Amino acid sequence: MSLPPVQPKKPATPTPSRPERSGRRSGTAADRTTDRVCAQIAAELRVAPWQVRAAVDLLDSGATVPFVARYRKEATGSLDDAQLRELDERLRYLRELEDRRQSVREAIDSQGKLTPELRAAIDAADTKSRLEDIYLPYKTKRRTKAQIAREAGLEPLAAALLANPMLSPERAAADFVNDAVPDPGEALAGARAILIERAGQDADLLTDQRERLWKQGRMRSQVKKGKEAQGQKFADYFAFTGSPSGMPSHRVLALFRGEKEGILELELAEADPADTAALAAARQKYERAVAAHLGVSDRGRPADAWLQQTVQLAWRRILAKLSADLRVRLFAAAETEAVRVFAANLRDVLLAAPAGNRATLGLDPGLRTGVKVAVVDGTGQPVATDTIYPHAPARKWDEALSRLAGLVKKHGVELIAIGNGTASRETDKLATELIRLLPGSGLQKLVVSEAGASVYSASALASAELPGMDVSLRGAVSIARRLQDPLAELVKIDPKSIGVGQYQHDVSAAKLERSLDAVIEDCVTAVGVDVNTASPALLTRVAGVGPLLSENIVAYRNENGPFARRADLKKVPRLGAKAFEQCAGFLRVTAGTEPLDASSVHPESYRLARRILAAAGTTMGPAGASLENLTPSAFVDETVGLPTILDIVAELRKPGRDPRPEFRTATFSDGVETISDLRPGMVLDGVVTNVAAFGAFVDVGVHQDGLVHISAMSSTFISDPHDVVKSGQVVKVKVLEADPERKRISLTLRLDDDAAAATRGPKAPREHVMKTRAEPGAGDGGKGSSPQRTGKAGAPARGSNRRPAVPAPAQGPMADALRRAGLA
Repeated sequence: MSLPPVQPKKPATPTPSRPERSGRRSGTAADRTTDRVCAQIAAELRVAPWQVRAAVDLLDSGATVPFVARYRKEATGSLDDAQLRELDERLRYLRELEDRRQSVREAIDSQGKLTPELRAAIDAADTKSRLEDIYLPYKTKRRTKAQIAREAGLEPLAAALLANPMLSPERAAADFVNDAVPDPGEALAGARAILIERAGQDADLLTDQRERLWKQGRMRSQVKKGKEAQGQKFADYFAFTGSPSGMPSHRVLALFRGEKEGILELELAEADPADTAALAAARQKYERAVAAHLGVSDRGRPADAWLQQTVQLAWRRILAKLSADLRVRLFAAAETEAVRVFAANLRDVLLAAPAGNRATLGLDPGLRTGVKVAVVDGTGQPVATDTIYPHAPARKWDEALSRLAGLVKKHGVELIAIGNGTASRETDKLATELIRLLPGSGLQKLVVSEAGASVYSASALASAELPGMDVSLRGAVSIARRLQDPLAELVKIDPKSIGVGQYQHDVSAAKLERSLDAVIEDCVTAVGVDVNTASPALLTRVAGVGPLLSENIVAYRNENGPFARRADLKKVPRLGAKAFEQCAGFLRVTAGTEPLDASSVHPESYRLARRILAAAGTTMGPAGASLENLTPSAFVDETVGLPTILDIVAELRKPGRDPRPEFRTATFSDGVETISDLRPGMVLDGVVTNVAAFGAFVDVGVHQDGLVHISAMSSTFISDPHDVVKSGQVVKVKVLEADPERKRISLTLRLDDDAAAATRGPKAPREHVMKTRAEPGAGDGGKGSSPQRTGKAGAPARGSNRRPAVPAPAQGPMADALRRAGLA
């Protein structure tokens, strides 16, 4: 028999780092509203309403999503972090909708026009757009032509002509001529304005035609006259037509960017504007719908022609409004997908396999300015730095090798991390020769992404972590640390600069940051953080901590020495009981006085954990094999349920286990250094650098990523490339086609494919395989747009968000990098 959910005790005060949410409701009416919202979310998530209500109560009390997902499973029926994030986002939207609903009620009621029927319609509105359609006739607005006509007494004329088309419009209008209306033509124009506004404010008509236009309409783009040469990067959209409802997000964002940059003109029409017959037929269908709502039909009566022209003008006005609405809807849907893709890639990168606590040599490549060198020990602390000049123009190759060899021997270096920027391939050759000079050293070299390294180097955080170190050398330290622990290092960088997004500079900053912050928080809490070694940047991302408490934790640690117990965190200024509850399970104390502090077992469950260990007659860790013989359900009581007990038992078996995969490297083939070296049929190791909606980009070591189209990922149908690969994953691919001139590489994961499959199989739309250019503003300056190279699992190459090519800057470091890559 299943047990009822255990409801957690509600805390009295919220965590300092997450204030109580403003959406908190109270009272009978508010409870009914919350119940309705919870029921709607439950239906969307396909879970029980009580699960949603429990999660909402916990979140409103100041609990964080990771804490609820990990330590309140009984309360929510084991909702996971993905469900809770979706719940949180929908809750935000629906509460905003409820607040707007209340405002609309009050505004209409203040006009004395809130009828029971109108109230019911407002209560039934399930989207913001539907609510605004209902409110439109009552919204305070500037004086329109229709309003002026009403003030002139012309509404009876409009009503008469609509009710009795047997009337002659001119004769009927003559009776309304006065000082404000000088002639019948003015009277008829005013009456028409009233009818047009009436049609344009009919909520049912707007809703129906909006959905019809979304499904049956066509978005058309064409190049502006005289912009053909300037806008070659948007050539795929010079004459493009597509359905709004079926348009992929990357295409929508490309169209809007082309319009924003003055290259494209966009038009939303009833049908393809190039097909005049189809357009005319479709327009007639929409006009008939407007006529039906107004009660107009053409029977040859005196007023019918005038009314039909009114219908046509009304539809033009409605089409303009609906086009604006659907553009917003198109962008919102594309934005949501772009954010989802970015978040999925970011999660893969952050949870990439760490190389671990191994001494690492970081090389930040350069030509004229030299290769910056940094050695970090197993804890990530820099122990040596240098600058060498092996490449042109200095060409001090032997000297560079000698100095690197000395550093490797002196500091016991095991790994070499090479940045993927300018001179990366040349520096990779240097590392190869260094390994040959040191046989038996066990040295391994890997090329890692240096996206955002320059941003970090010049940041206040880098200054605090590496005081007195030259800014140029800090990048080499960061590159080395990324190999040791990508999560710990990448959290120090603005996620938009990591280079795994899809049009991140085109979406709203607030929505993107909210999503990416959630991903980082989930990743950090999934792995856990050593409170005695973590940087303030990493501690900030722990659920329940935040910037202020992270600084306080580090300050306390510096003043009092390492934490001996989790409980000592309560001594940190401003880290109260609520904050401790939220963060304690995710902060680890290794080699402390309490063994459980090194695990993910929450302090509130220590007593239970000890009971379980005592019952098994064992201790934590691999030696605790006798835990297998326990019956977890025997420990269930009124305060704790089976999900929590199962989590505790799993953690006691492998305390502090790292959920990230085992560290692997890709071995790039010797002699394959440029696209010209690729031949159809070659099978190569590669690293997935980015995953988009249409496929995945893979680095095979030739300075340019190849595309594995979604159709070449599996022998069975897949709808999402993330189901097959992840950013940072090491894969084997076969070359289908390599085009050095256009810098295009076609790859397949199906190793039994032959080269003919490149033309025989489903083809990617042309914009999917266009040459890549760094996005303007991608936060790493010149480094952010270097050629693609990566060799580290989970360290996607910089600038790898693929999309239709866009204009590159004409000058500056980014332009130079693009020209060197052959992309400018």
